[in-house]
Amino acid sequence: MRDIDKNAIVAANDAEKLEDFIRQHERLIIITASRTASKYISKNDDEWALALEAFADAVRHYDYDKGSFIPFAELLIKRKLIDYYRVQRKHKAEIQVEQIEAEAIVEYNDPGLTMEIEAITQVFKEYGFTFMDLADCSPKAIKTKTACAKAVAFIIKNPIVFKGIQESKKIPATLLEKNANVPRKISERHRKYIIAAAEILHGDYPCLSEYVSYIKEEIRDESHGSGE
Repeated sequence: MRDIDKNAIVAANDAEKLEDFIRQHERLIIITASRTASKYISKNDDEWALALEAFADAVRHYDYDKGSFIPFAELLIKRKLIDYYRVQRKHKAEIQVEQIEAEAIVEYNDPGLTMEIEAITQVFKEYGFTFMDLADCSPKAIKTKTACAKAVAFIIKNPIVFKGIQESKKIPATLLEKNANVPRKISERHRKYIIAAAEILHGDYPCLSEYVSYIKEEIRDESHGSGE
């Protein structure tokens, strides 16, 4: 349970393990930096060094009792880059820190990831939305992210519920509110994101699943809590 969080705590006190921990999460760092910049960030860009520094700071300052590590690390990376752009005055005034850029993902030059995007796009069509639509419906606040994670965890843990969503193409807002303590307003507003995350985690999409790694932690926590 919460393996990533525990590994972050260990890495904070061991330089060699910190280096390994950072190496394991390079994709996350690049993806978060690219989302914040609204463009693809490579290891040759200044933003990469800044994002790397922010991730290391997140490891050093992470408090296990205050929540999951990944959202905390993402927040510090975003803050670091936003401050950088403000100083440089080279970025647009309104930085969309949660935007998912399809171009950035494809330009990561990972054939496996590209194939997964093409496959999941066909799945999303059945629900009436596209991969790019996720940019507008992704949760921004950590509290909202946590609520969406709980909704997805409940759906994944209950195959009958998931099958019902696949057949009806609708979110069981009342059921999620009653059984997962997810406010109806949140599940309805972030319907596309919740469905997308559930389909990604339920299917065979190892690359895309890294975008919702914090939800996998929630699922593991739910499994532990249920005694499985």
